[in-house]
Amino acid sequence: MKEKIVETSIDLFGKNGFTETSIQDIVEALGVTKGTFYYYYKSKEELLMEIHLRYIDDLILGQKEILEKKLSTEEKLYQIVYMIMKYIEGHGQSARVFFREMQHLNEEHLKDIFSKRDKFRKGLNNVIQEGIDTGEFRQDLNVNIVSLAILGAVNWSYHWFDPKGELDEKTVSTIYIDFMLNGLKAT
Repeated sequence: MKEKIVETSIDLFGKNGFTETSIQDIVEALGVTKGTFYYYYKSKEELLMEIHLRYIDDLILGQKEILEKKLSTEEKLYQIVYMIMKYIEGHGQSARVFFREMQHLNEEHLKDIFSKRDKFRKGLNNVIQEGIDTGEFRQDLNVNIVSLAILGAVNWSYHWFDPKGELDEKTVSTIYIDFMLNGLKAT
């Protein structure tokens, strides 16, 4: 039942927003009582925090697996971008809730989420720095700005990416990496 509460809440928060979705809306969608909800969660915010933790923890785990592989830095970068795109493709509403509804978490919860988000960004920073150190990437790059630019582009795709659209997540990831590595200049 806990899993059903999470799945239903992700759907409702994604469609209607956190503030516009009541606990009553969640239990009605599930056909259960509020007591069932409160058996698993003390509050709607606690549920929102679990949704956030699941989202970021899955990405951190996926990134860790990629970083442990013996790959070129370009391939690591591609796999991280593709992993995020694949996750958005499979969990679009979770991404929407993660980015759009974060503002409804209390300060203590936000610290935890920001810490995990920073951990993910630092993993990406390490890939970019490794590429600079090995000569795969330009020496004049500002690692933090490049990481933030990559994450900004890829994370925003939850807003427009349609997995049933013209391009799948692999193709979009390839376009992103080509653009990130080669830019707009003709060679």
